[in-house]
Amino acid sequence: MKQLFLKKNPELFQGQKYLETNKSYFEGWYFKQTNAKVGISFIPGIHINQKEKKAFIQVITNDASYFVDYPIEKFEFGSDPFYVKIDDNFFSQHSLHIDIRDEHQKLVIYGDIIYDHAVNISTSFLRPNIMGPFSYIPFMECNHAILCMKNRVNGVLEINHKRIGFNQGVGYIEKDWGYSFPKSYIWCQGNHFSCSDASFMMSIADIPFLLFHFRGIICVLIVDDQEYRFTTYHGVQLKKYEVSEQGLDIILKKGRYSMEVKTDYQYSFELMAPVKGEMVKNIFESISSSITITLRKGKRIVFSDTSVNAGVEVVS
Repeated sequence: MKQLFLKKNPELFQGQKYLETNKSYFEGWYFKQTNAKVGISFIPGIHINQKEKKAFIQVITNDASYFVDYPIEKFEFGSDPFYVKIDDNFFSQHSLHIDIRDEHQKLVIYGDIIYDHAVNISTSFLRPNIMGPFSYIPFMECNHAILCMKNRVNGVLEINHKRIGFNQGVGYIEKDWGYSFPKSYIWCQGNHFSCSDASFMMSIADIPFLLFHFRGIICVLIVDDQEYRFTTYHGVQLKKYEVSEQGLDIILKKGRYSMEVKTDYQYSFELMAPVKGEMVKNIFESISSSITITLRKGKRIVFSDTSVNAGVEVVS
């Protein structure tokens, strides 16, 4: 019953049983917030392997990234309501309190963020998160959940004495857990569209499964309360897949609908990702790129718009 409860509530900490072991495991939440000009993302999490158990907070801005280590004893979590706390830093689906002071990296971040007006994907018993029925497979290398496609952001952060204000900004929350990130994948996310109130996320990854691999696709666009989902478990077809240093050009097809996704890849910075519970994989993410989405039903254009302040990762 407890495992079923956790599956239905993916925001909750899933890895309590690993805290007393040395089995490879990681779990991390991703909180992104942007205003009209700049953005910042926080990734609180833990990683466990035979060598060590650590908590961490990763930070990515428009012009830098940081990895801050903490003893695992500084990690706390709650379920009712959900929260994660690492040292003096507090994360929930409704607010953040940030107090990071790292002398080695000459990093000081302090401030508070409030979230409201949350919009998220539809869920059901068979689809407790964006992975759909794959959510119930116990041996997946990496699990992924969208916790909030879009919310309203208000608050102020000070980063090395530079003030960033969020007045009616926009946010996004997701998470990953398992033992390793995929060997190769692309990920992009945007909810700062110029002519609409849309929100978008897409990931295409190499997924190991039993004795073979498959290309897993999760993609969702929400426009005016209408959700368009393109996923492996919905029989999506990958019609175009072009990856270059400049960006992505992807076309997905499901039934009569097709979606073209083009990104302009800008200003990426290094983050760390887990391999068998150890944070040793270098990946690069931009949160200042752009994404252009064109959704068609047959030949008719249903939606077309461009998001700035978009997140893009390409790992090959």
